[in-house]
Amino acid sequence: MGALLKITLVGVLLALLGERITHFCHRFLVFNEVVPVELPGCQLVKGIEAGSEDIDVLPNGLAFISTGLKFPNVKSFAPDDPGEIVLLDLEDGDLSPVPLRISEGFDVSSFNPHGLSTYIDEKDGTVYLFVVNHPQLQSIVEIFKFQEEERSLLHLKSVKHELLSSVNDIVAVGPESFYATIDFYFTNANMKFVEMYLGFPWTGVVYYSPGDVRQVATGLYNGNGIAISNDKKYIYAADFTHHTINVFKKNKDWSLTPVKVVDVNSILDNLSVDPVTGDIWTGAHPNLYKLFNYSPDDPPGSEVIRVQNIHSDNPIITRVYANNGSVIQGSSCASVYKGQLLVGTVFHRALHCPLK
Repeated sequence: MGALLKITLVGVLLALLGERITHFCHRFLVFNEVVPVELPGCQLVKGIEAGSEDIDVLPNGLAFISTGLKFPNVKSFAPDDPGEIVLLDLEDGDLSPVPLRISEGFDVSSFNPHGLSTYIDEKDGTVYLFVVNHPQLQSIVEIFKFQEEERSLLHLKSVKHELLSSVNDIVAVGPESFYATIDFYFTNANMKFVEMYLGFPWTGVVYYSPGDVRQVATGLYNGNGIAISNDKKYIYAADFTHHTINVFKKNKDWSLTPVKVVDVNSILDNLSVDPVTGDIWTGAHPNLYKLFNYSPDDPPGSEVIRVQNIHSDNPIITRVYANNGSVIQGSSCASVYKGQLLVGTVFHRALHCPLK
């Protein structure tokens, strides 16, 4: 009886292990290969060589781009250089990004920018830039004031909180307030890997303001990109390894009510909203295993996905662009402005494509 019990337990454990491996391969799209989708007229943005992880475009065409991200188990082409925020004017056909100078007193040597978001004050037009910063792999949200004439950033505030221990992306909703996606429950790099392997929905969305910090959404496997609808009524949050966009209604007290979940069938990263149509654009990873196990001979590919009519019963999901890594590797975001598409990457380059 003892031997039979042992054999049974071994069988159960092997079955569980097999199920977890299968689940892991599905979530990471381990065996997925890229079917190319080309766009005519695309060109690489000169001067960006070490990532363009997130992009936010102002109504006047000025695009803020975070570059130089260092992240555990992810390739870096400039491991010894601090990160930067660069500015790209999409009204200027030259497409030459300019690094933004940051005010004295801010530690630029340890700057490790990740997700970012802008907020425009309706009263005076002041532009605030919110940036997720990971110095020494911490999670801090930095708030800056954009000084357009000087092409510089005035650092206003660093936000730390126990509920913001593993921030991936943010969307600003006030001069000092934002929603943030949490990508991992654990902060230790090894435990993060275990968490991704086991696949527990332990993350969510946190709302922050100086007088109110709380978790407002739960049940995400790995919270990633986050955006707000043009009418400010809905919050969209990407679930990285669950391949979904979660739609939430934003309530007057800043809490969130789940509305629907849309399966995009890819590992979507940051989200942006078309300021004219309300379509959701995202950079996605067709094979996440290749992103975390980088090989120059078989690099991670890139996808750009557009979601139209997400609030309808039948959203339209389109792969607008797909590349096997020969042009850009590890796409993480996609933003549109007046018929232009700007695609960013975790650690590689940035791509500009005309859409008409």
